[in-house]
Amino acid sequence: MPELPEVETVAKGLAQVWDGRRFVSVETRRAGLRVPFPAGFAQRLTGRTVETVGRRAKYLVVRLDGGLVMLGHLGMSGRMAIGALRNAPPGPHDHVEWVTDQGVAVTLTDPRRFGLFTLCDASELAAHPLLAGIGPEPLDDAFDARVLAGALAGKSGPIKTVLLDQKVVAGLGNIYVCESLFRAAIAPLRPAGSLSRAEIGRLLPEIKAVLAEAIRAGGSTLRDHARPDGELGYFQHSFQVYGREGETCPACPGAPECGGIRRIVQAGRSTFYCAKRQG
Repeated sequence: MPELPEVETVAKGLAQVWDGRRFVSVETRRAGLRVPFPAGFAQRLTGRTVETVGRRAKYLVVRLDGGLVMLGHLGMSGRMAIGALRNAPPGPHDHVEWVTDQGVAVTLTDPRRFGLFTLCDASELAAHPLLAGIGPEPLDDAFDARVLAGALAGKSGPIKTVLLDQKVVAGLGNIYVCESLFRAAIAPLRPAGSLSRAEIGRLLPEIKAVLAEAIRAGGSTLRDHARPDGELGYFQHSFQVYGREGETCPACPGAPECGGIRRIVQAGRSTFYCAKRQG
């Protein structure tokens, strides 16, 4: 599933062709994805001008004139692809197409159909069921050590799974939590509420740094993610622990002092870590 850097990358790519442009044609080729499209989805978007394309947590947030907002989630396999308008027939998994007044087409391709797109009024956005209760954005300046400490206080669950809770921090996913905890030398099994002020002070900048580096790299392409221009992300080449079970830890001297990268399962997700560095 796309995490914050991947969704941010998609939003930035769409902004280049959507900001200030008018949708002259919107076509849906099925009734919905994991949930139905709202009534009149294509008709309500047609003729609207995009004001901004942004992101909240793992959701695309497209603001249009007249106070209309389009919310989107790419699910497990969704991709937004930009291409010049052409007459080629759509593929079997091309479910939505938006065409702007510049003749630029953006196609949503989603083989597994776990994504969703819906509409709401801008005044309803903060309280929308998809966004209500989501935690602070980790890249905001307001997300500091005090805020993170408050979010972790009293929580007995493992720090790894607590950070995956979107009500604690928005947008964090499995890859970037593993990488952040490794950089901060914090064990993934530690109770979240047991972290000291010093440990939180180490963890916070690593979360921000990992996310910022991943965004600059266009996200991580493990299976389906690609930027809207078709380019792949390449942060996966910078992974220090994720997906590296059995490999030598890049921060340790090697055997016999360190047994290398290990993998455990927490809340159904793989956790990669170094027991020596994060002991």
